[in-house]
Amino acid sequence: MKKIVLLLALSIFFFKANSQEIPRFNPDTIKTIQLDSVVVIKAQRLNVERFINAIINDTSFYQAFRNMKKFSFIAENRIYTYDKNNKVDGKVYRKIKHNNDGPYKMEYLVKEDNGKIYKKNGKYQLYTVEMFDFIFMNAYNTDFVPNAPASDGKGGTNESYKDKLKTLIFNPGRPIKGLPFIGGKTQIFTANMRQYYDYTFYSGTYLDSIPVYRFKISVKPDLSSWTKDGLMIKELVTIFDKRNFEILGRYVDMKYSNMLFDFDVQMNIEMSYFDEVKLPTKITYQGNWDYPFKKEERASFLVVHKDYKLARGK
Repeated sequence: MKKIVLLLALSIFFFKANSQEIPRFNPDTIKTIQLDSVVVIKAQRLNVERFINAIINDTSFYQAFRNMKKFSFIAENRIYTYDKNNKVDGKVYRKIKHNNDGPYKMEYLVKEDNGKIYKKNGKYQLYTVEMFDFIFMNAYNTDFVPNAPASDGKGGTNESYKDKLKTLIFNPGRPIKGLPFIGGKTQIFTANMRQYYDYTFYSGTYLDSIPVYRFKISVKPDLSSWTKDGLMIKELVTIFDKRNFEILGRYVDMKYSNMLFDFDVQMNIEMSYFDEVKLPTKITYQGNWDYPFKKEERASFLVVHKDYKLARGK
């Protein structure tokens, strides 16, 4: 069960503290998108259905991670863990050179750890950090290679949970098999679920030069508290490149609570172009998750990829 709950926490990134809690430090200070206005676009042949269909059928967002194997790049990873008062009690900083010129090589340029990060046996204190390290430290590796065999979703192997995680991040709106009580709550594009959400789209500029559409799906504000609490995905924002309608960014806000677990997590992934190839540039996560008889986990991540260079022979 702990792996299932962790999957939910990691699959989706800004913490919503209640009025009695101290606001959490937000490591993400990189602003990339500027909206032209708050007025909803009224463009010919541009409607909600087109955006939804593009989200459901898109493969380019996932392909961007696969493309990383063709490039050498620098990754800066910042991880923060928090106590129950949202004060930082652990920090991890990694600056890593991923070299794909020839056989893959990874070189730590900087490696710093402070606070309560590891157990006495050398493993991470938090499963959240352990899974983050497993997924994003190896994003360039076997998790994202083309034609990788998918697991059947059965059993308790890491492959099963990685497949569920990929679906939540790269194919929002699809059901997730093997997640008890909530597997169907991710299907926000069904006829029944659409009645609970508002859909808006705006014009904007991404990275100061790329014209984009920002398509936002959010829970209707006038719903009853009971109905709102039963909706797991609170907000889904997708950034589309106007020039080719490919997805350049995705933000997901998820919150859910029952007798087995409680989580409130948000995740953001952004892309950009290098040598006309779309590649991940920023990944952020903030959130907390909790389940009986275990310590509540609170953490935030900021991952920045830069200096992409096409590897020789790729």
